Amino acid sequence: MTNRLPLTAPGHTPRRVMTIAGSDSGGSAGLQADMRTFAMLGVHGSAAVTAVTVQNSLGVRAFHEVPVGVVAAQISAVASDIGIEAAKTGMLASTDIIRAIVATWSAEKLTGRVPFVVDPVCASNAGEPLLHPSALDAMRDELIPLATLVTPNLDEVRLLVGIDVVDVATQRDAARALHALGPQWALVKGGHLRTSRISSDLLFDGSEFHEFAAARVDTRDDHGAGDTLGAAITAALAHGYSVPDAVAFGKTWVTECIRQAYPLGHGLGPVNGMAGLYR
Repeated sequence: MTNRLPLTAPGHTPRRVMTIAGSDSGGSAGLQADMRTFAMLGVHGSAAVTAVTVQNSLGVRAFHEVPVGVVAAQISAVASDIGIEAAKTGMLASTDIIRAIVATWSAEKLTGRVPFVVDPVCASNAGEPLLHPSALDAMRDELIPLATLVTPNLDEVRLLVGIDVVDVATQRDAARALHALGPQWALVKGGHLRTSRISSDLLFDGSEFHEFAAARVDTRDDHGAGDTLGAAITAALAHGYSVPDAVAFGKTWVTECIRQAYPLGHGLGPVNGMAGLYR
C-alpha cells in the first residue's frame, strides 16, 4: 500500500469523482477540503453544492440550503456528460435534499454501479448542527442503504444507532448496528475516542472486521479530518481499490495531513490537505 494514488498521464482524462457537500467559507472542511484532497490525489473533482455555510475557525454561524432542484440538477448535469466514477457525501442539511440525492442517484442509474461513500455529517467540530434532526430518519432509511461505505465519527454513530462507543467491544457493536442499516461496508472512526494513544478505525462488511490503527497525533487542529479521509477513500475507490485497501490508503493519507495540521484564526485549525506537497 503506497501513500499516493497512480497519476493519470498528462493529456489523458483522470479518474472522475464527485463530492455532494456543503461549502465552508473558512476553507478548512466541507467541499473545499474534498476538492483539495481530490486535486492532491490527481483525480478530477466535480461538486454538487448542498448548502452554503457561514463559518470560520471558531465555528458555524449560519447556513443556507441550496434548493433541492438545484442539488439534483448538479448531479444530473455531471453524470450525463462528464461521468462519475466514485462519489462521496458531506453536509446534506435536510430531508428534502437527502431524498433529492437518492432519487437522482437512481434516475441516473448510478446505484450499485458507482462507489458511493456516505459521510453522515450531523454537526461541526464545535457542535453546531449541520443536519436537521428530522433528517436522521431519511439518512438511516433512504441514503445509507445506497452506500458502498458509511463513515460516521463517534458522535454520528450515537445519533444514528444509539450506541456510545467507549472501547473495542462497543465499537464492534456500533459497526454491526451500522451495517444492519444496509450499506455494503461500515467504518466506525475512532478519532474521537481519546482514551487511547492509538486512533483505531473499524471496518465491517457483515461478516469480517478490519482494523486500521495509527498513533494518535497530539493536536487540536483537526478541522476537516473526516472530509479529507472520505475524499481520499473515494479517490482510491475510483482507481479500483477494494474497500479495505481504499480505507487503508485514506487512513495513511489523513494521518499525515493531521501530523502537518496548522493553526488558523482563533479557533480550530485545519488538517493540512496539502501535506503531500512536502513529500
